[in-house]
Amino acid sequence: MNRRTMTVVEAAEYLGVCKDTIYTMVRTNEIPHFRLRRRIFFSQETIDAWINEQEQNLMQESEAM
Repeated sequence: MNRRTMTVVEAAEYLGVCKDTIYTMVRTNEIPHFRLRRRIFFSQETIDAWINEQEQNLMQESEAM
């Protein structure tokens, strides 16, 4: 079985940021996540879609300038 969820540490490694950044982004709802009781998880598919959305927004902003 292929696991498709990531922990905070795994998401931080995947995105190349420190885990404190991930916790801050979760607290301010900047990154899609879900909780299972007190633990925070991320779906890799959702994170990949979120990354693509961030890139699209950046390109649209640069085109508008």
